[in-house]
Amino acid sequence: MIKRIVSKIFSWIFNVIATFFPVKKGIILFESFNGKLPADNPYAIYQELVKANSHKKLVWGVKKKYLQEAKKHYPEIHFVSRFSLVWLWLAARAEFWVFNARMPHWLKKNEGTTYIQTWHGTPLKKLGLDIDTVNMPQTDTQAYKENFIFEANRWDYLIAPNLYSEKIFKQAFQFKNTFLEIGYPRNDVLVNNRNNKELQRALRKKIIGKTEGRVILYAPTWRDDYYIKKGSYKFLMPFDLAKIEACLKPTDTFIIRPHYLVGDTVDITDHESQFKVCIDEDINDLYLISDLLITDYSSVMFDYAIMQRPMLFYPYDKIHYQSDLRGFYFDYAEVPGPVVENEAEFYRLLKEYSENSEFTLYKNKLQDFEKQFVSWEKGVAAQNVVVIINERK
Repeated sequence: MIKRIVSKIFSWIFNVIATFFPVKKGIILFESFNGKLPADNPYAIYQELVKANSHKKLVWGVKKKYLQEAKKHYPEIHFVSRFSLVWLWLAARAEFWVFNARMPHWLKKNEGTTYIQTWHGTPLKKLGLDIDTVNMPQTDTQAYKENFIFEANRWDYLIAPNLYSEKIFKQAFQFKNTFLEIGYPRNDVLVNNRNNKELQRALRKKIIGKTEGRVILYAPTWRDDYYIKKGSYKFLMPFDLAKIEACLKPTDTFIIRPHYLVGDTVDITDHESQFKVCIDEDINDLYLISDLLITDYSSVMFDYAIMQRPMLFYPYDKIHYQSDLRGFYFDYAEVPGPVVENEAEFYRLLKEYSENSEFTLYKNKLQDFEKQFVSWEKGVAAQNVVVIINERK
């Protein structure tokens, strides 16, 4: 009850400021995934603004529990605690909001604030208004969709990584304002460094402690039914670590990149020599050092296509996932690599890759996939957003 009253008071304060005070020119408020550490598209835009010697006042909102960690790892960034009085004042008067996820609907956007929504992936799974039934805690389907429509209506700009995404965003978000057809700012580093062997060797040394051998990256999607109870989630390991080791060469490294909510439940005990769990590392760094991506329904496949490297798809629960959880936008058979749904076949294909370093039959399909989904990625998306920010009057 007290928490609810405090929330209403903060909401009232914020909305009064946003209604009666003009924006303060030059203030840009950034957030990544609702107050987590700087990452993804907003961070790429922030870095480009710094690189361009922008005279804007750049501020990052982070949740209170991340504040000390943020200050430690990013001492050069000006952080404010999300939903603090200082944050409320800045958010209500900022000239720009640069976010990659939705904001609480009770926060009123100042009519002078320009809201740049970067979003955070090319959709494979249904989202927004296209989800038939929402299986998430503390909401229901109708409320979820109503809030989505309200939020998308506040976005002045929405970044689209490709034409496919733009069409889906238009219907799933009912977005009616300006699309930025520029690719994702977070992917600039991939476009500009996919052939930078020196950087990739340095990253390998930093992340896995060696430069020899191949790196296999397993990056599965978040599953709505990882949820056990409020605040409790568990990662389901769909393979046997010893059997994977038998498929690899001794110098190879298998990286598991779980969702941060289930990262602590991944157990690689007795297999640390060839396995590594990477929760906090920049996902782009993991793309750059990896030779093969293994995923299922995650949108990582679209970003990874920039690397022009093989992919293996292991949707072990596809029937359940497609029918009971979220559903897909396109035929899953169109993914640019082998698809296996049982464990034995998964090991067989992993062994095939270990011997050949590729899936020969999928080279053309991978090239076609790249043309369809990453042709807008030119390595200058962040620069394009900076131009809009500097020219916006």
